[in-house]
Amino acid sequence: MTRTVQLALATFRPRKAVPGQRMFDASVTRMRVWPTDLDLYRHVNNGVYLQCCDVGRSNFLADLGAFGALNDKGWYPVVAAQTIKYRRSLTLGQRFELTTRVLGWDERVVYLEQSFSRPTKRGDEHVARAVIAGRFLSRTGERVPAPDVVALLSGAPVQSPALPDDVQAWARAVDVAQRPEV
Repeated sequence: MTRTVQLALATFRPRKAVPGQRMFDASVTRMRVWPTDLDLYRHVNNGVYLQCCDVGRSNFLADLGAFGALNDKGWYPVVAAQTIKYRRSLTLGQRFELTTRVLGWDERVVYLEQSFSRPTKRGDEHVARAVIAGRFLSRTGERVPAPDVVALLSGAPVQSPALPDDVQAWARAVDVAQRPEV
């Protein structure tokens, strides 16, 4: 329940835009592990990571100052597909950071990477990495082309960088990638 409340606050009372923040700049969300995040094995439940990702994506949009422009258009984000790989566990009371960044887009979706890390005495330790295919819908339920969303948030049309090979392969495997014209 804690992460649901955090997401509601991040979405309906977003943090202030970061001056000069641009589409390819990373957005960092700092959090702490609460008792409600834990499963029976006393580490963060896998579903909680995905809820944290929701919060991180809302903060990413807030950092860009995007909520007003998206609301004016009647567009809102949804997850089309996601995958996550866990490397380390997070346990009660630990602080961690979630870094969200855009990898690129095609006609259908925007691809994001969300990386979890926690500070240690030797530097940041990688905890998990999620790849998300995000789509935007209009209030009427129609899909909004990803380049239109990027242009709105960037202030001008922008060319997508090449997606990493692993993300391209994943997007094809889960059938979210742009389909070739026939």
